[in-house]
Amino acid sequence: MQRIELEGKTILVTGHAGFIGSNLVNRLFHDMKSGTIVGIDNLNSYYDPTLKIYRLDELDKTKPAGINFVSVRGDISDKAMIDKLFAEHKFDIVVNLAAQAGVRYSIENPDAYIQSNMIGFYNILEACRHNPVEHLVYASSSSVYGGNKKVPFSTDDRVDNPVSLYAATKKSNELFAHCYSKLYNIPSTGLRFFTVYGPAGRPDMAYFGFTNKLLKEQTIQIYNYGNCRRDFTYVDDIVEGIVRVMQGAPERKNGEDGLPIPPYAVYNIGGGQPENLLDFVNILQEELVRAGVLPKDYDFDAHKELVPMQPGDVPTTYADATALERDFGFTPKITLREGLRKFAEWYKSYYK
Repeated sequence: MQRIELEGKTILVTGHAGFIGSNLVNRLFHDMKSGTIVGIDNLNSYYDPTLKIYRLDELDKTKPAGINFVSVRGDISDKAMIDKLFAEHKFDIVVNLAAQAGVRYSIENPDAYIQSNMIGFYNILEACRHNPVEHLVYASSSSVYGGNKKVPFSTDDRVDNPVSLYAATKKSNELFAHCYSKLYNIPSTGLRFFTVYGPAGRPDMAYFGFTNKLLKEQTIQIYNYGNCRRDFTYVDDIVEGIVRVMQGAPERKNGEDGLPIPPYAVYNIGGGQPENLLDFVNILQEELVRAGVLPKDYDFDAHKELVPMQPGDVPTTYADATALERDFGFTPKITLREGLRKFAEWYKSYYK
């Protein structure tokens, strides 16, 4: 593994107005005393853009004096814009988090996924090819495991059976990256994130959507009759994993044929503690009451409905993150209650 010092580097974070992207930039502000961070985001309306603007405003407040921060409104599927950015800034490290997210949305709106997750990522790879970088880190997803029955999910497992277009685009990112690592010796690391949650998260995620509905006295639907299990991972743990991985690029080596052995790696980042959806909802309810988002006498049972599995969904996600611990000395640590408490407190301050 090639060690990379972040200090003084020029770093591109795509999707920097997004949930994980904004938290990553904020962490880099905290860790780095000098350097340049460039963020690009199209601020699309997949969910309320005012939340994205709020995240960017928070970054403006926390930016330290020694960091040159450039925030660009643009789309990674715009090849000319990406090429111009790379030519101008000569990035040392690229972290590609920009993507069209969401499993269910991909069933109705496939175009958005091809545009952002396929063409957009291809543009990033091409730019890294023509403007060599020390390390490309990119977001994959636990959804690549599809309907795998074997748990916990390991990066050694076959992932050839996606159950959503979103999952298929994320798997294709890993294949593209492997190809570019082999052909052009680009050190790349893919990160399979497991159900990320936390303050100022995505409103389409269950914990956020449930909160919105309960507040409006609407009924929340719990899929697979509550028999789903999710490996929830708090956003700070995800960001800790990204920052560590950024600093350890797969090493460039040649094989016996004199050609590059692909400097390529993939890791899971997940809590390794799958939680039953009903238990998760109970903890969320308790924390929403504790934070004063919902009243103490709220009738939760009257607002819950158990429903069948949805197309594109999987019953269990469960990360085997031993490789991350082995190579980077890190395992996610923040408990579900701790994380949902922070979310509930943020929700109270943001909306109320």
